[in-house]
Amino acid sequence: MQIDRELGLDLYRRMLLIRLTEESIAAAYAEQQMRCPVHLCIGQEAIAAGACAALAKGDVVMSTHRSHGHYLAKGGDLSAMLAEIYGKATGCCLGKGGSMHLVDMAAGFLGAVPIVGSTLPIATGTAFAAYLKGEPRVSMVFLGEGSTEEGVFHESVQFAALHKLPIVYVCEDNGFSVNTPIAERRASGVRLDEMARAHTLNTATGDGNNALEVHALAHEAVGHARAGKGPSFLLFKTYRWLEHCGPGDDHHLSCRSAEDFALWKSLCPVLTLERALVESGAAVKADLDAERTAVTARVAAAMAAAKAAPSANPAVAGLHVYAEAAN
Repeated sequence: MQIDRELGLDLYRRMLLIRLTEESIAAAYAEQQMRCPVHLCIGQEAIAAGACAALAKGDVVMSTHRSHGHYLAKGGDLSAMLAEIYGKATGCCLGKGGSMHLVDMAAGFLGAVPIVGSTLPIATGTAFAAYLKGEPRVSMVFLGEGSTEEGVFHESVQFAALHKLPIVYVCEDNGFSVNTPIAERRASGVRLDEMARAHTLNTATGDGNNALEVHALAHEAVGHARAGKGPSFLLFKTYRWLEHCGPGDDHHLSCRSAEDFALWKSLCPVLTLERALVESGAAVKADLDAERTAVTARVAAAMAAAKAAPSANPAVAGLHVYAEAAN
């Protein structure tokens, strides 16, 4: 398999940044200095990296409660994200929002909201705005498979299909609704891609642990949207390694078997890309080691800066509640 070296290393760099940041958060969480819940995406990095790498800088992204990876993959400020999680004044929301309310307008990351499905209509609205203004901007919104059970999912994709809006819906199916396996809450045979296709969306499914495959499908969907051909729904199967909310595992809850966990861990998206890059000749081990060293230093510096930053200022608590009047 031939792999473009520049693309491969870019995807690897994005995934490493997500993985090492999430591991650092998990390691430091017990210090009780982070003042918010955290929903980590270790094991799911390939979807964020592959999908966001297919976007242009001017394109926009919205996300869910599990948003760290999407924020970072779209180029969100690492230091501002960590400071936000620590409740510091230098955070991306001035320390007022926490892990589930990340935003970086300069990077095109318009926001994350913890209510299931809530960003679907907002992101669809951003695509409608681009459509009305005749702008070549594409919107991408990430959602978990549980969001497809919300009425607003159907309302959003139907509206997007009706107007052929430039939006890509990226569904991360990690197999769980909190601690309940999907097989225990959804009838067998239900196909989420067929559900989207029923609304006439362009649809595709892929391996959510293969960043190259994710990127290829996302690149096609983004091109479809930018050409005025309408919305796409991309479905990727993946696996969340840690508990639904928090830095630990959930093996004691008996919601998954040790064998199932071991199988998915062997499919680690970071290691999968490492092997592909080396075996294809696109990179050598020294290249990957250099990337890991650089990202490790970057994450360590951002963690230190977040801890040292001043706490959120209570005086700004009322800011940004309402939009400022235009001049």
